[in-house]
Amino acid sequence: MLREMILALLVLAAATPAQSGTAADVDPFIGTGGEGHTFPGAVAPFGMVQLSPDTDTRCVLRDCYSHAAGYRHEDRTIEGFSHTHFSGAGHSDLGDLLIMPVAGDEVPLNPGTPDKPGYRSAFRHATEQARPGYYAVTLDGPGVRAELTAGTRVGVHRYAFPAGKAAHLVVDLRSSLYNYPGKILWSGLRLRPGGILTGFRETRGWAPGRKFYFAMRFSAPLVGHALLNREGEVPYKGFQAPGRGSDAVAQLLGRALVARLDFGRIDRPLEVKVAISGVDEEGAIANLASEPGDFGAIRQRTGEAWDKALGAVEIEAALPMRRMVATALYHSLLAPSVWSDSDGRYRGPDDQVHHADGFTFRSTFSLWDTFRAQHPLLTLIQPEAVNAEIVRSLLASRAESPDGILPVWQFHGRETWTMIGYHAVPVIADAYLKGIKGFDADAALDAMIASASYAPYGGLGDYMRLGYVPIDREPEAASKTVEYAYDDWTIARMASALGRRDVAATFAKRAGNWRNSFDAGTGFLRARKVDGSWRTPFDPTAINYGSDYTEGNAWQYSWFVPHDQAGLFRIMGGDAAAVAKLDRMFDYDNSKIDYSHAEDIAGLIGQYIHGNEPSHHVAYLYSYAGQPWRTQERLKQIVDSQYKAVPDGLSGNDDLGQMSAWLSFTALGFYPVAPGTNEYVIGRPFVNRAALNLPNGKRFIITASGMSDTNRYVGSVRLNGQPLTRGYIRHKEIMAGGTLEFRMTAQPNRTWATAERDRPFSETR
Repeated sequence: MLREMILALLVLAAATPAQSGTAADVDPFIGTGGEGHTFPGAVAPFGMVQLSPDTDTRCVLRDCYSHAAGYRHEDRTIEGFSHTHFSGAGHSDLGDLLIMPVAGDEVPLNPGTPDKPGYRSAFRHATEQARPGYYAVTLDGPGVRAELTAGTRVGVHRYAFPAGKAAHLVVDLRSSLYNYPGKILWSGLRLRPGGILTGFRETRGWAPGRKFYFAMRFSAPLVGHALLNREGEVPYKGFQAPGRGSDAVAQLLGRALVARLDFGRIDRPLEVKVAISGVDEEGAIANLASEPGDFGAIRQRTGEAWDKALGAVEIEAALPMRRMVATALYHSLLAPSVWSDSDGRYRGPDDQVHHADGFTFRSTFSLWDTFRAQHPLLTLIQPEAVNAEIVRSLLASRAESPDGILPVWQFHGRETWTMIGYHAVPVIADAYLKGIKGFDADAALDAMIASASYAPYGGLGDYMRLGYVPIDREPEAASKTVEYAYDDWTIARMASALGRRDVAATFAKRAGNWRNSFDAGTGFLRARKVDGSWRTPFDPTAINYGSDYTEGNAWQYSWFVPHDQAGLFRIMGGDAAAVAKLDRMFDYDNSKIDYSHAEDIAGLIGQYIHGNEPSHHVAYLYSYAGQPWRTQERLKQIVDSQYKAVPDGLSGNDDLGQMSAWLSFTALGFYPVAPGTNEYVIGRPFVNRAALNLPNGKRFIITASGMSDTNRYVGSVRLNGQPLTRGYIRHKEIMAGGTLEFRMTAQPNRTWATAERDRPFSETR
């Protein structure tokens, strides 16, 4: 009983300092169950460090999918706390530098299993607490209360050990969230005077040749230590290991390193401050010094940073919706994460050290996912400097890339070549067209053109020659054709804005290439061969990785013409035919289809798949056909079935904030179907009131009068007190500040925003 009372007091004490506004409603556990792949640990806005518990790292290769974020809410043991994590990725990696407290005389050096734990410990969710920048849990095995917080480049642990028991830490460099045979190429540990522990490791996992360095300092002196190599090794010649410096007390190199650190019996919590770097150990030591203060000071600063970042959106809604939207905003502000050190140095795609002059270099770009909504959200709610730094980081990466193209899926400065398209292009174009400054626009356009002209990449040579990607030369050809066409359109838009008419004309023509892969006979996007024939047999419901489509099938990809939906609808047979086809998609009977082989396919509503990105704009397409009330119906269906304020409340991977950004926009009442148009398609709101505190100092307020489960339709809309008859709102109208008022009704308004002139942008309308 006494122990439970003490735990309750610790949890209560951890509730201070209180966070305010939107930050107070965030629940970092949303998405940690099911297939959300989020983590509950401590991180600052866009922080380099993501300090979080790992519940299981025993997976091998794709078996790691379920633990891509390290933590899974269904698990009942914690293996340790590591310093790097993805939020919602569909692939696993990271989990660098695992630390675990151990109490008592025996110190196991292996994690063990849930049934036979070594340093691994059981825990209970009742003792967990998570909020932006803070995580805590009681480890039942050692009886330790563990607390975590993080700054931009540092993570801080605080461990309260049981009275009378010796305190130890296990530092394990073997642990990883993507266990590849021979993944750890080389690693090192160095104990320096004053008790500072530094180290490194190089890995080949999802990203090859990734280098990671760290430095850690302790609030209590070491009374003993052991640096151990659990496997006999010879040096890996591809990495220049640090030599034994004159300041080294002890040093060890190898591929399977673990450290035991002893602190004896201490009468106060042990604090462990850790900084990381992609450059070298000296960079990590400098990062350690760049954020002064103890656990409480770091936690206070990060809490204030989250209050400010999330304060960009004020929300009034019922608690479950408020919690879902606040958490969605939080998840949308975790990437692209900082990757340059405090002195501006960073390791780039060429594995060389560079210096970011006048900006902070950022990495972790899941661009196939995030170009759709997460990046457009940042252009609304983040300072211009953040968006400019994102663009400058993309341009720097292109300059340092051995292939001379913009990032595809990059993290820690390393390219993975995962997914398709050249979707850094719409991110840059959308930022520029929305007035984001702070980068060289002409140089940016040149980089975009280079990426769109690199023939060896993804069938681009054939695409430029034939007007489509042929399936007998390149997998996922149908998807690549339409995604390239959209990216090309954004190049044309930016070139036109810059007055570069020749470039605009070239890429405007390429933007129409989607037509070359659309089969009017079947009404679906299909893959063609080099000779122009369609690939057969054809099944629009088939999902097979490496075939005609990327993580989807013809039902989802046949709608991907964001820049010319009107043109697509004409080929389909007109607006009525397009609406009928949309209905067939949502109402499709999947009872005889097995998608168990496709791990990214989740959140099905018929053939609409909300758990993956190709479907994310589709519910808004009824508005392009003059039936916005049908969009309103489908949005209600999606939000009610795909989002919940519980750990398994995301229907699919959050994908570095894209699933969350979809909800963030949709809850406000509008969505960027086609970044580059500077328009947002109006759907319907899911909050009673929201206020956008814009980076330019203006406020844009959204209200929804009469909203309820019964009143699910938009009866009318007013912008700044005047009736708004069109089904979209312009970016400049939001940035000017003002009010957007929705009047919700029980019956659909079948006349609002139905006229051709009131529908969202289409290139050929």
